Amino acid sequence: MTRAFVALGSNLEQPAEQIRAALAALATLTDSVLLRHSSLYRTAPVGYLEQPDFINAVAEIDTALSPHALLAELQALETRFGRERSFRNAPRVLDLDLLYYEGVELDDPALTLPHPRMHERAFVIFPLAEIAGAVTLGALGQVAALAARLPEAGIERLPAA
Repeated sequence: MTRAFVALGSNLEQPAEQIRAALAALATLTDSVLLRHSSLYRTAPVGYLEQPDFINAVAEIDTALSPHALLAELQALETRFGRERSFRNAPRVLDLDLLYYEGVELDDPALTLPHPRMHERAFVIFPLAEIAGAVTLGALGQVAALAARLPEAGIERLPAA
């Protein structure tokens, strides 16, 4: 089994409920175990700004799936939730990004690991730091140090439901 981290995001159709349902669905992934997840965070959109705020979280899983097989499972889950890919940074019911797969560095047309922009995104790094601050993401560095470099403006940790 290998540890992996998955970012979750939603800004349509009751986003907090979408994230909670997606976390429950992650617990049922083939050959995988959901170990823990962060709190939910409200964040402003990035890229295309004319859309509602997002609800984000990060989950830690243990998996026997290969990185590409895990990505396929995540994409199938997005589709099951009604994800439509109309344009880059569009509003979405569910977005699942494979952030990190322990011990693997990869750069191919389908998947780059660690995720190439996660260290720039507070909506990823703050939830990740909540559950895995001591983890080192290869050349990117330690999660807690990455979080310390990002501004906290525009991200709000939501109270537990």
